[in-house]
Amino acid sequence: MSEFALARWLLRLGAPLLLLGWSVPVQAACAVGAPDATAQIDIGPTGRLLLLRRPATLDPDTPAPLLILLHGSGGTGAHILKTSKLEATADRAGFILVAPDAGIPVGKGFVWNIPGVPTTAGRIPDANDPDDVAYLAGVVDSLVAEGCVDRARVYVTGLSGGGRMASWLGCVESGRYAAIAPVVGLRAGNPRADNPQEPDPATCTPALPVPVIAFAGDRDATNPTQGGGAGYWQYTMHAAEQRWAALNGCQTAPTTAWITPGIYEERYSGCRGEADVVGRMTVGGTHVWLADNDALWAFVSRYRRD
Repeated sequence: MSEFALARWLLRLGAPLLLLGWSVPVQAACAVGAPDATAQIDIGPTGRLLLLRRPATLDPDTPAPLLILLHGSGGTGAHILKTSKLEATADRAGFILVAPDAGIPVGKGFVWNIPGVPTTAGRIPDANDPDDVAYLAGVVDSLVAEGCVDRARVYVTGLSGGGRMASWLGCVESGRYAAIAPVVGLRAGNPRADNPQEPDPATCTPALPVPVIAFAGDRDATNPTQGGGAGYWQYTMHAAEQRWAALNGCQTAPTTAWITPGIYEERYSGCRGEADVVGRMTVGGTHVWLADNDALWAFVSRYRRD
């Protein structure tokens, strides 16, 4: 038996981590933030701060799941953290929650850089604007490197413009995010230029199936579920669901069921990688955070990117 094979055999038996003169790297314990606290932290060289919630129940020696929470257009991480009430969900379920600010300042808040999509100020981002896809990738990579986060269990949700950004990450970073959960903001690419009532297939080409759970209200006047609205919106939520179901190769006919009085769910299943597509509609719901946080986490946490 070679020295390398012997070392591996001894390690499986729980032998000391120093064998035959070789040191075996040990994953560092997570030291980002503080247990049972929400801390403002700086990740990487960007100078952009984000808020991170680290539940007290997490073992610092075991990488945890991560949920990224994206604010709406003109908002901030601090505001969406407060209004979503996801900190309490993180504490109960045992995941790290981060709420960053987007890269493009507008008014007293920020908007996300979604290529080809105008901001609320009507300007299409250009090469001079921060790359939010790369920034969020850096956040994930840094937290993984610090021993805080399990790379296979990274999920993203967001409100309105943050929901559109979560959708965009599903389109362009399917290998990084195990599931997405847009709230009043589900898209499946930009509207077609020649027919805005349909998603443009060329603008959303995920390499892997993307599990989706989306929440919306049928009285949303900002991002109307029946379509219309601003130029970046146009097609219906149903069209977005259908497109994700096609991208995921879902084979089973969609089902519709009442979850509770006033909330019904449309589900596409029989998909590649069991990547279901679910839309939850609140009757009378408007343009606010109306997600059932426990249902959101129960859905996304089923999935891994191995």
